[in-house]
Amino acid sequence: MESTTFVERLLEFGLTRQEAAIYQCLLGEGKTTGYEVAKLIGISRSNAYNSLASLTEKGGAYLVEEGTTRKYVPVPLREFCKNHIRMLEESRNWLISHLPTEKSSAEGYITIEGARHILDKMKNLLGQAENRVYISCTRNYLLLFVRELEDLVSARKKVVIITDRPVHLANVKVYMGEDRGMQVGLITDSKYVLTGEYGEGSLNTCLYSGQKNFVELYKRALGNEIKLLALREENKES
Repeated sequence: MESTTFVERLLEFGLTRQEAAIYQCLLGEGKTTGYEVAKLIGISRSNAYNSLASLTEKGGAYLVEEGTTRKYVPVPLREFCKNHIRMLEESRNWLISHLPTEKSSAEGYITIEGARHILDKMKNLLGQAENRVYISCTRNYLLLFVRELEDLVSARKKVVIITDRPVHLANVKVYMGEDRGMQVGLITDSKYVLTGEYGEGSLNTCLYSGQKNFVELYKRALGNEIKLLALREENKES
């Protein structure tokens, strides 16, 4: 299972499944011939040599000539990952600087599906917040955003959380309400809203919008809930 996970992670760095398996093999074995790689992972020699050549081109291995023998040495994992990330950052910067001018259009409604896409969108919204953030979700989901929330607090931005169990975050206002279940909601700077269902076993579908009327409507709903929860806290204390 752990071996499979290692290969799956390598796929995210532009390797094919076979190249990832070979790279993992090289990391464990060190300097190795194509013939030995083929035997170790159970593929044909032609496939092994083709994938080794491709892996070398992608920066995962070095070719070493020892007399008439050709061997392959793995590029250290940290170095391989760092090189790939650097290349992606350079490509990102080039794309941003050459971004086509987008025609202006009114903010609409966008349906975001899939746990990974929803989580990415929420993290991006938190990272782009300029002044304040309101987030509503079960406490366990907050663990997914700890780094982003800490960055917001460090930047002295207002963070308000509505959740269902005690949360201890410095300089964050927390209101405890009913069980949130799989429902999530996020407002940033009174400009953007993401709300819907997230989590294992859920539909993993959220609605995202910067449409002013929708933002105001959702903001008002959260505001009313906060007032009720604040009133409940006052009554408990009195």
